[in-house]
Amino acid sequence: MKAFSCLNGLLFGICCTASVSAFSTSTSYRKGGPGLSTRSIIDGNHAEILTWNSSRTCTKGMKKSFRQSSKLGVSTEALAEEGEATSHMFEGPFKGIARDYRKRLPFYKSDITDGLNSQCVAATMFLFFACLAPAVGFGALYYTATGGAIGTMEMVTSTAFSGILYALTSAQPLTIIGSTGPVLAFVATLYKFTARTGLPFLPVYAWTGLWTAAILFLSAITSASNLVKYLTRFTDEIFSCLISTIFIIEAVSDVARTFATPAVPFVTALLTLLCAATTYGLSTTFKNVRNTAYGNKMLRDTVSNFGPTAAVICSCLIARAAKLGQGVSLPSLAIPASFATTSGRPWLVPLNSIPVWARFASFVPALMATVLLYLDQNITVRLVNNPRFKMEKGREKNNMIDGMHADMLIISIVTALTSITGLPWLVAATVRSVSHVRAVSVFNKEGKSEKIFEQRLTGLGIHSLIGACILFNGPRSLMSHIVLPSLMGLFMYLGISSLPGVQMWERFKELFKDRSIAKDQPWSGLKRRKVNLFTLVQVASLYAMFWVKGSSIGVLFPILIAALAPFRIALERLGLFSKEEMNVLDSDE
Repeated sequence: MKAFSCLNGLLFGICCTASVSAFSTSTSYRKGGPGLSTRSIIDGNHAEILTWNSSRTCTKGMKKSFRQSSKLGVSTEALAEEGEATSHMFEGPFKGIARDYRKRLPFYKSDITDGLNSQCVAATMFLFFACLAPAVGFGALYYTATGGAIGTMEMVTSTAFSGILYALTSAQPLTIIGSTGPVLAFVATLYKFTARTGLPFLPVYAWTGLWTAAILFLSAITSASNLVKYLTRFTDEIFSCLISTIFIIEAVSDVARTFATPAVPFVTALLTLLCAATTYGLSTTFKNVRNTAYGNKMLRDTVSNFGPTAAVICSCLIARAAKLGQGVSLPSLAIPASFATTSGRPWLVPLNSIPVWARFASFVPALMATVLLYLDQNITVRLVNNPRFKMEKGREKNNMIDGMHADMLIISIVTALTSITGLPWLVAATVRSVSHVRAVSVFNKEGKSEKIFEQRLTGLGIHSLIGACILFNGPRSLMSHIVLPSLMGLFMYLGISSLPGVQMWERFKELFKDRSIAKDQPWSGLKRRKVNLFTLVQVASLYAMFWVKGSSIGVLFPILIAALAPFRIALERLGLFSKEEMNVLDSDE
């Protein structure tokens, strides 16, 4: 019942946000007339859509957008349908899914050919380590949280299988799916419930997952992801910085723990620090070679692209030399020696082994699981779809909802399949997804994206390599030489490298800068007091989310995410910030 109440609260918050936003939109449009700016007609992603739908207004910018869309294979009729669809919270059955695939599938051939280059090969190698390490780590946590029912083999298998399926069938293949902390906290809570009631865990888990998959499927076919349009940069940045912070803190804590543990020799702790620092330092250095004058452009690009992979290899060679020369050993990746479930159970969960009432009662926890997966998936895809990455394939300019309905359909199918096999549920992973996007992007000297390789091969390659590690002895043996401190350095690099370009992070750094000599930013024309206040509000929100995530009520984490949307509106309604200030500080452009 607690889960049901929380879901009601979430839906109430989202609906209130939608109602306030819709009311503001209609009021501004009636008062403003055709000369009103698109930003004042509606906040964020869909300004151009509503402007185009107005019979009296068709700006030069939208005409240009239509011409660009026509070049990319998207007709003006499709844009018209998109504009009408995204002005509603829900649509008729399968309309959103059909639209997403109709816009993306014509580019399927180029999704393969555009991945045939050295930068995508480098991105595959880099993200292979970045995705395998969390899979192994989460597997160990799942083993403890579920009493051994789900472990490393299930986690790595789910990562490989689900990742391949998602890369081949999704409408936004640059998104990387994986396990997340809030989902783990929910599964741990579910296990404790089954332990208290005497019900077998895996059947309850499976039925909860099937109900969750059914609700997600319903949300996909009704285009419920349109609700995400009421989120803004305010929410995106807090969520993105939160996940980056978690990666950084986890890396630092893991290294610091070796110094604080009496059983660990001091020389081992020093070697741990050296390996982690080597991975992070070399990854950063190699990545920045692209912006230097050394060598020719091809050499600089190659060193930069393969930098993180080379850094991991160098760090592992240092650890190997220390082991052979000094006898100092570091923990390495622990991948099961054979392809079998952790507990030796069959791969299919016995669904009929719990009473009928328990099968239907599983619908209640499924409501909370749905909120978790829905928000994690859609907020991450919003970040991936950010206009600053300049994606074009089957895309409408500045629309961050493109592909969400089709991707939610795939997530619902993946959730159903992993549930009946007792594998962990996966959803879009923020830091890994943003790192993937940045790894296949070409940036100029100012750090802005100029081009991106929109393709499916990197996601397919990453998860195929992970699958090879559990199916074949050769890759499994090779991975046993990858030391964990090296991967902690990679975690640090992932967290820190995801921050540049995030306005919240740039404004946070400005708190400690002399603004009179600092570089001009889009918000430089505003009063510094207001900019700092807005930044501190975001930092406080981030801290609150971080605290809730690590507390005993961590399962309520998604409720706090959903509350950010009405909270952002309240900041303006209470007069803390004017509409003009919000248009600058919270612009999606």
